Amino acid sequence: MLHSNTVLAEKPACTSYPDIGLFINGQWIYDREVYQEVLNPSDETVLGVLPRASDEDLASALAAASRGFQVWRNTPPEVRVQVIRRAAGLLRERAEQIAHIITLENGKPLAQAKAEVERSANFFDWDTAELLRNYGTIVPSEPQMQKLILRQPIGPVAAFTPWNVPLSSPARKTSAALSAGCSIVLKAAEETPGAACALVQCFVDAGLPAGVLNLVFGDPARISSQLISSPVIRMVTLTGSVQVGKVLTKLAAEAMKPVLMELGGHAPVLIGDDVDAADLGRMAATAKTRVTGQICASPSRFIVHQNVYADFVSAFASAINEIKVGDGLDPATQMGPVATARRLAAMEGFVQDAKCRGARVAAGGFRVGTQGYFFAPTVLADVPLEADAMTSEPFGPLAACVSVASLDEALALSNSLSVGLAAYAFTNSLHDAERISRELDCGVLSINHFGAPGADMPFGGTKESGIGREGGLTSLDAYTVSKSVLQKTVRV
Repeated sequence: MLHSNTVLAEKPACTSYPDIGLFINGQWIYDREVYQEVLNPSDETVLGVLPRASDEDLASALAAASRGFQVWRNTPPEVRVQVIRRAAGLLRERAEQIAHIITLENGKPLAQAKAEVERSANFFDWDTAELLRNYGTIVPSEPQMQKLILRQPIGPVAAFTPWNVPLSSPARKTSAALSAGCSIVLKAAEETPGAACALVQCFVDAGLPAGVLNLVFGDPARISSQLISSPVIRMVTLTGSVQVGKVLTKLAAEAMKPVLMELGGHAPVLIGDDVDAADLGRMAATAKTRVTGQICASPSRFIVHQNVYADFVSAFASAINEIKVGDGLDPATQMGPVATARRLAAMEGFVQDAKCRGARVAAGGFRVGTQGYFFAPTVLADVPLEADAMTSEPFGPLAACVSVASLDEALALSNSLSVGLAAYAFTNSLHDAERISRELDCGVLSINHFGAPGADMPFGGTKESGIGREGGLTSLDAYTVSKSVLQKTVRV
């Protein structure tokens, strides 16, 4: 991190990377202290610098969000839809440029970055359709009395988003908040600010009124404390770690504000003895290395029936050794670097811990090269249950494999952790599939594939993996409140 008195003096060194600014009340702000540099994880070069929002900036953002909410909530739904869909159209028009930004700052292959842009635009498509179906209810009542249940926007929202999906997470929260009629103050990840800036610019160019969408960067603890404690903010949402989620939830609870928390997991993969283990091993290699394993739904704990365990691990390791690791801008790259030096150190720590406890490294397990944060995709076999790789989410290209003798054992192991976000199961038994659907503790379960929900399905976790759901038919619910109106039709 740079010294706190360092001042932004020049544009980012990389001309294909945007200037990073705060966006408050319809204006970009660049002339602030530098909080930290933005690094390219593929070569560790400096892409740009991140401005630090001052207390005055945060106060301005809150005041802008308060004014913007009064404007936006009273904007006709059809007009809100037009503005939001124009922004989504600009996202698609600028997909190449924005995907390039994502790859530069996050490292994921360009094809995956382009897919993230399209996924982000899909959220706006879905939520604007839900906006037009955000009906209230008429309750049957006695004559000369009308009973209405209205669904109204909850108010200004404070949203905190992560570096692993630097566009789709800000897009998902912005989409739901704006569709519901809320204003928003977005605190995007310090490591990947360019994608959020690009998203905001799409809304600027689409004609969103000033103050409805605001973007801030800087010290996370100070920003979260100031935003959440403000009476302006009426709802808090985070996609991030369990630890941060607990901190923000506590801050929100102290101010009696609802939260929407999409937090970490440690996705189990249950593999029965009636599957093609070799074919599944090849599928697992692709799934595990998608986004370098840095997504909360990434398959992490492979819990395999002992009858097919050896074949699965062999095929998995062989396929994962064939994954081409490199710069995300190289069309031949299948997996980029991990996003930060912290994640690189974490991967090395997981491997060392597992080896010390008796696990076998079936593939990978080492840093690739000396420049950039590249780590070989890794398969650990025969991992003791107490190893860190089995108890803590690796959030990287690392898979831990264990064998079990029965579905009972597999379910018990899967449910043994305090988290429950995504899970996967592979079986040709309808009986087992039904039982897994009932008994596996998770918010999202994919059976016989490694896919994840899109905009049309709710996404979220159980236990410590979060509170609430994003997407699906209830995508706007967290951003609205119901109001019961009892109206006499005659004067007393």
